[in-house]
Amino acid sequence: MKLTHQYIERSSGRVCDEPLFGDRLVRWLYHPVREKAPQLFKLLTGPHSSQLLGFFNYDLALSARVLGNRQFLQNTGFELGECFEPPESLNTARKVFERKICYWDCRPLAEDPQSVVSPADARVIVGSLDETSSLEIKGKFFAFDELLGADKEPWLHCFRGGDYALFRLTPDKYHYNHTPVAGRVIDHYAIDGSYHSCNPQAIVRETTPFSKNRRVVTIFDTDVEGGSGVGKVAMLEIVALMIGGIDQCYSLKAYDNPQPIKVGMFVEKGCPKSLYRPGSSTDVLLFESGRVNFATDLLNNRLRQDVNSRFSAGFQKPLVETDIPVRSLLATAVSRHYLDSLEGY
Repeated sequence: MKLTHQYIERSSGRVCDEPLFGDRLVRWLYHPVREKAPQLFKLLTGPHSSQLLGFFNYDLALSARVLGNRQFLQNTGFELGECFEPPESLNTARKVFERKICYWDCRPLAEDPQSVVSPADARVIVGSLDETSSLEIKGKFFAFDELLGADKEPWLHCFRGGDYALFRLTPDKYHYNHTPVAGRVIDHYAIDGSYHSCNPQAIVRETTPFSKNRRVVTIFDTDVEGGSGVGKVAMLEIVALMIGGIDQCYSLKAYDNPQPIKVGMFVEKGCPKSLYRPGSSTDVLLFESGRVNFATDLLNNRLRQDVNSRFSAGFQKPLVETDIPVRSLLATAVSRHYLDSLEGY
């Protein structure tokens, strides 16, 4: 029986089938039988095995498939016309997956200055950290108390009861992350961990994988001059199977003069922030309670029951992803008038 996974394409509303790269390997790795061999499973989701799998897929075996099969590129939505560099220079699979694009032309930035934009070309699910909310699904993907780090109580307190958006970057995607908001960096740190796959089957099988994987955390304060006005925002960049690393490379214009992210720097919204080395990976955005309203189409798509989502099947409730372009609208700020009215209660 063929296992499928579907998502909704935001621009058209179409229901699409996702080509699941390495699905057979992932289903074997995350099969219940692996519980009988915990040490082997730990080895295979460790950094050395992940890098070896990445080398095999992106430097050896997959290179021939990608470069010799134009149909494969078309099926994954790869657009040669978007490339920043000459297409002929993309002569290895690794270069294809680490490609730069003319994002200023092909990924227009949402115009509202008090908005949050998608940090990646990805498949997104939005949810709530409030356990009384109908959108509360965090326990399926991560354990909140572990996600930001056990010793980060101030940030746990800041975002508890707020909202989140989870972005799953599939291997065929453009793999640069962009800044979702404008604001000042007030914290930036890495947390060590495993390299679990972000294939839907693996997420369903492995309890809260994203609070176990290696990740980089950046906290922005957007309530500053020139900021997006959506409070504090946490951005987590989470590695997955076959990801070699995350390069922090913020550029204010195009990809020029890349800078590492540092505490104290001000970042503009929609700029390149970091690069995932090839493979699948995940971003998570966390928001303070009551500071953002997610886009209506993302909320509606999430609950559709006519989409064959592995998440819906695995978690026994409607849970559907929307394919969202980087720099497009994710959420808008709750109005200052409304926030001021709450302070009177």
